[in-house]
Amino acid sequence: MSNNYYLDRNRNNMRKLNEMLADLPAFCSVFFIGIQDTTTPLTRLNYAVDLKLFFNYLVTYETAFYGKEIKSITMSDIDGIDAQTIERFLAYLSYYDKDNGEVFTNSERGKLRKLSTLRAFFKYFFNKDMLKANVASKVKSPKLHEKPIIRLEPQETAELLYSCETLNGFSEHQKKYNDKYKIRDNAIISLFLTTGIRVSECVGLNVEDINFNLNSFRVTRKGGNQVILYFGEDTAEILKHYLAWRDTLNAPKEERALFLSSRNKRMMVRTMEYLVKKYALVATPLKHITPHKLRSTYGTNLYHETNDIYIVAEVLGHKDVNTTKKHYAAIDDDVRRSVAGKVKLKQD
Repeated sequence: MSNNYYLDRNRNNMRKLNEMLADLPAFCSVFFIGIQDTTTPLTRLNYAVDLKLFFNYLVTYETAFYGKEIKSITMSDIDGIDAQTIERFLAYLSYYDKDNGEVFTNSERGKLRKLSTLRAFFKYFFNKDMLKANVASKVKSPKLHEKPIIRLEPQETAELLYSCETLNGFSEHQKKYNDKYKIRDNAIISLFLTTGIRVSECVGLNVEDINFNLNSFRVTRKGGNQVILYFGEDTAEILKHYLAWRDTLNAPKEERALFLSSRNKRMMVRTMEYLVKKYALVATPLKHITPHKLRSTYGTNLYHETNDIYIVAEVLGHKDVNTTKKHYAAIDDDVRRSVAGKVKLKQD
């Protein structure tokens, strides 16, 4: 493994995609070659997973495909699919079994993602004149019900950091294990709360990405573009403390990952997610806090301070400001709360 987290991740995703293509119809390779310049390896891998699920549904439940193997599906077979077939597939996604007997369900968002895959697939071959119609475009998107935005209140943020610094609320057994890593964990959680970076961005940081002269760091955003973000003096001191502790580890010199696991290797996304959950369960047991919720907390706090949605969108790396606005349902609630009692039934 190299010290370029994103390069390694892309290579791994491309390897997985090539393995999946061996089980898919031959024309799928044409599709993935055609979209490689406009999509990331992770997007293409997710498309492959969705398409395999769709083809498996066809050969299992659709009469026109009975007796076929997924590999034997032809473009002529795809041309015979109508919009109702795709609608039945979306209905099937509500509750289905996999080969190992494991039961899966899909939310509205899960169904929408798979419909987006099919739309991209049918659009590509329709534009190449390999299909008579783009039937996927005729299928309506599932209606999405907005989820409440969960974020930390200032007191909850303080309690989260306190639990990380002191291990207050942990059992003696937990304290014995976590005491060694609380300096690292405090640095990670502080970085989430004061910069709003994504968990994958945090995992991908290298030591040389940090610049204490400017209190800045280089981060690779979605799509691969790099930007410079900044942090305050408090975060700088926490990071310096962590780096001094990191130097005491017996990590290989060639390992340049900023945040190391217990094996002195780059942390995984799942490990970092578990880390946040572990401290949040102690500090805010009634809220399901993830790194993304800490990102929402930062975004909300930044908007409170600047009152400029475009600044927040730029710092969070959102391409569409409407995505940013979704983080501020809590602000709307603050406004509604502030006007309570302003209109009186009886005048004084």
